[in-house]
Amino acid sequence: MSQDTEIRLQIGVLAAGAWGTALAANWAQRHQVTLWAREPDVVASINAAHMNRRFLPDILLPESLRATVDLVDLQDSDVLVLATPVAGLRSTLLALQALYAGKALPPLVWVCKGFEPETGLLPHQVVHDVLGDVAAAALSGPSFAQEVAKGLPTAVTLGSADLALAEQLADWLHTPNLRLYASGDVVGVEVGGAVKNVLAIATGIADGLSLGHNARAALMTRGLAEIGRLCERLGGHRETLTGLAGLGDLILTCTGDLSRNRQVGLALGAGKTLQETLDALGHVAEGVGTAREVARLAEDLQVEMPIARAVAAVISGELKAKDAVIQLMSRAQRAE
Repeated sequence: MSQDTEIRLQIGVLAAGAWGTALAANWAQRHQVTLWAREPDVVASINAAHMNRRFLPDILLPESLRATVDLVDLQDSDVLVLATPVAGLRSTLLALQALYAGKALPPLVWVCKGFEPETGLLPHQVVHDVLGDVAAAALSGPSFAQEVAKGLPTAVTLGSADLALAEQLADWLHTPNLRLYASGDVVGVEVGGAVKNVLAIATGIADGLSLGHNARAALMTRGLAEIGRLCERLGGHRETLTGLAGLGDLILTCTGDLSRNRQVGLALGAGKTLQETLDALGHVAEGVGTAREVARLAEDLQVEMPIARAVAAVISGELKAKDAVIQLMSRAQRAE
């Protein structure tokens, strides 16, 4: 499908954390964007100073970007982008359901990565659970919010069960520095984006323990095999994991200093408690909750995921970081 650089849409972005703000700022290059936030101080800062001082400090936002605390201001959007954490996805969908009562929803795009706490559902399953069959897609891939907000080159994937919709949204949402690739494998896109956060904690732990580059490479490689096993078990395709939403995101999150999940692992490897780590981080690290859900899913579905299970055990306090490494290295030999 050819890209139409002239089309101008109304895009509503729900949640003004670092990632939501970064995407809103990027899309404001092409479209009319309204950013919804719960925090009045964030809205005031964006509208008056063109900065999100709480979640994305020191980055100047486009003057055309408008923020609001009133969800009704997003009612005329051509596309709605949900930038809440996975734990807040269901409540946000219920709010949209009430807002659009009796009217058709515009296409939805969610950018959260993980499994819903308690239910273990992927985001597209939560969307279907609340709204039924609606036009929807998942955006995932190697993308630090700070770099996207600064306009640095970034490429991501849009996954939807409706490939034509993914292609249309990719056409609408591309910018000069944000390239989008369409995929018909929403399960693969979501599983890759979710589990790589758990592996980033694992590689962070290894780096915090000063285990070296060999260990990091081994964890990433064997971790990708774990993602593939779970992906296939949930109905996705391993081929998707060779792209941006799988390998690309894994490399970035496991090696980049801006990765929140890697920072969690570094702190745990250095001997800090989980609570100390999260208090110091000040942002959501999706891998913490995801590790628990992945470990539970792996057990329920009988999928072999020793690295993910070890991370979950460290996070829950069942294992110390050093003991988790010993446990992984002492597993029975097997063919790769």
